[in-house]
Amino acid sequence: MAGVTPSPDVSPVSAATTNGHFPRDSFCLNLSTLPDASNFVLKTTLKSPHLLESPNGFYSGTGILNGSFKKRPRNMSQSSGTDREMSNDTTQTQPNGSAPTSNGEPRSSTKKRPSTDTIDYPRRRATIACEICRSRKSRCDGSRPKCRLCTELNAECIYREPGIKLDAGDKLILEHLSRIEGLLQTNLANGYGLTTHSPAASNSTSDDFLARSTGNMSALGMVPPMNGIGAWNSITSNISTMPKTHTTAALNLLQSPMIRELVSRPYDPKILLQLEMSREPICLGTSLGLDLSNTGVGTYVQAFFERVNVFYACVNPYTWTSYYQTALSHGFREGPESCIVLLVLALGHAGSAGSISQQSPDKDPPGLAYFAAAWALLPNLMTRNNMLSAQCQILAAAYLVYLVRPVEAWNILSGASMKLQLLLSAPGRVSPAEEELSKRVYWNAVMIESDLLAELDLPHSGIGQYEDTFTLPTGFEDVGTESLGRDELWYFLAEIALRRLLNRVSSMLYIRTSPYSKSPAATSIAQLDPLVVELDYQLNQWYAGLPPAMQFPLDRVPLQNPVQTVLRLRYFACRTIIFRPYILLVLQDESLAMDSSVQDNCHKCLEACIRQLEYITAHHAGHLPYLFQGALSIISQTLLVMGATMSASLSALLPPPSTMDDIITNVIHEMERLAHLAPSLRLSAEIIQEAEGKRQMWLRTAGLKYES
Repeated sequence: MAGVTPSPDVSPVSAATTNGHFPRDSFCLNLSTLPDASNFVLKTTLKSPHLLESPNGFYSGTGILNGSFKKRPRNMSQSSGTDREMSNDTTQTQPNGSAPTSNGEPRSSTKKRPSTDTIDYPRRRATIACEICRSRKSRCDGSRPKCRLCTELNAECIYREPGIKLDAGDKLILEHLSRIEGLLQTNLANGYGLTTHSPAASNSTSDDFLARSTGNMSALGMVPPMNGIGAWNSITSNISTMPKTHTTAALNLLQSPMIRELVSRPYDPKILLQLEMSREPICLGTSLGLDLSNTGVGTYVQAFFERVNVFYACVNPYTWTSYYQTALSHGFREGPESCIVLLVLALGHAGSAGSISQQSPDKDPPGLAYFAAAWALLPNLMTRNNMLSAQCQILAAAYLVYLVRPVEAWNILSGASMKLQLLLSAPGRVSPAEEELSKRVYWNAVMIESDLLAELDLPHSGIGQYEDTFTLPTGFEDVGTESLGRDELWYFLAEIALRRLLNRVSSMLYIRTSPYSKSPAATSIAQLDPLVVELDYQLNQWYAGLPPAMQFPLDRVPLQNPVQTVLRLRYFACRTIIFRPYILLVLQDESLAMDSSVQDNCHKCLEACIRQLEYITAHHAGHLPYLFQGALSIISQTLLVMGATMSASLSALLPPPSTMDDIITNVIHEMERLAHLAPSLRLSAEIIQEAEGKRQMWLRTAGLKYES
């Protein structure tokens, strides 16, 4: 497919500019920055028939997922699954197989070697000293945000990255990060102006074209403002979090030229949130008569770990049995363990039943009875300040997302986010035993909130402020007990990186000038080009960094694996919003499409749209975490291609008209099937149906004009 092959290791922008300011977020699925990376042991392989075969690699120091492993013998008491350990061995081996001593002599081969039939779990490393303590050669207690000495001295406490030798890839990542920060800091002060003589832009555009392409984009809803730093006062320095005011959401397209002609009246994008706020509360019914015996729950527990936990990765399969036994001893009526078990059963039932859109609206949704029982325990847990109660809230929010209850999910999630900020704001509030769980809970809170903020104008909880300092999950410790599932991390880590990239796209291309404006200030293609080049480069690097077992084909090969299907849809969704500004510019000024570079970028956007729409039922693979957001994304891509069919230059980049009619018709039918799930989806279905009627009328009228 044109334009989607992975980029080379060097960014097109960085190759063209020596003093450019396009640093790239170092958060690129890189686990080598973790203190225990050299001793990390993966406790799982992906052997579920519903998921993936075990990947051949893990995350290397360059931020790419193609590192190497070495197998270790497994303790017979350990649960099933092959243990793997990151290969970090740099010691040279003598011909006799022994390592050299410090003076170069080989060590005696009779020296007792460590046993290889036990598992090397991550060791506790010494606390990393801050710069002040390092310079004074004093012991640092490692407290965050300030150690004891820096607190006493009232000095700035700065910690280095963990002591890992940087290779060329690591240094390149740090350089990219520095460039992105430099770009923002420099251009905030300069009104975010990028020179029209940027090599990345001048290679494909003439001065005349640059002058033509500069125009008022007040209706387009994209690209940061050019009118100085004043408009940026409310923007946080972390561009990998969703901006507080952006125009990425679907209904913002109704303010664009051509597309706004497809509806009979204007729609405020906030109407979707208003509809969700006004809907009837959930009717939970009763949880009486639940089968909570081992026999009754086994199927749903298995379904949870095979089909649900791969998306959320926040339940430890190695401690599940103890959780269940504790809940059973309490009669499933009190305690966080009881709540977790009930929520796992609710999500497992939902995962085993397929998309909620295919369930009868006259019956209770799958898992609702278990959720009702868990809901009765939540009020008490929501007032507790510990990681288990936060875990309960994340699982509850996940089930509400499945029910297509976005505002209710946000309410529960906001409480969890505030609790996490309280727990993470000072050292010692999270026990070492809960450290890994805290990472899973934290990243779930960030990703679910980002998904909701991308579509609805909801308040931010503030959880994103910890993103740049919070480490990635590394794997739950296998305690040797019987496990009903495996610790699946591959999708979870890939999704963290992609969600942050999606947030960067919104921050760099779709941010508003102020919370009160509907769109950003004027800009030009010359200013847009280098940003898009960089973001597209990062997306291709994300794809190139996936492990082989997760790296979906970019062509139209059907996928049986639901995880790969979801990742491929998310990839094309990200690609669409990266290149969408060019479509909106051409809809405003058709003459811009005369430039081959603009036409090529428009083709990339439209092709990514079609790839999401042509097999509309593929979206059912992500029904648990993404039905609501996926449906609104479908609306966005459909409105965009509808507008493109009405443009002489853009319609030439699309499949034949009959094919486009079939694609749009299938989208309308799918949205009709989803309409009963939420009032926001019902309105979206009505909008897309009205838009198609007006589009057909416009095309018939235009056809008569052309014939005459």
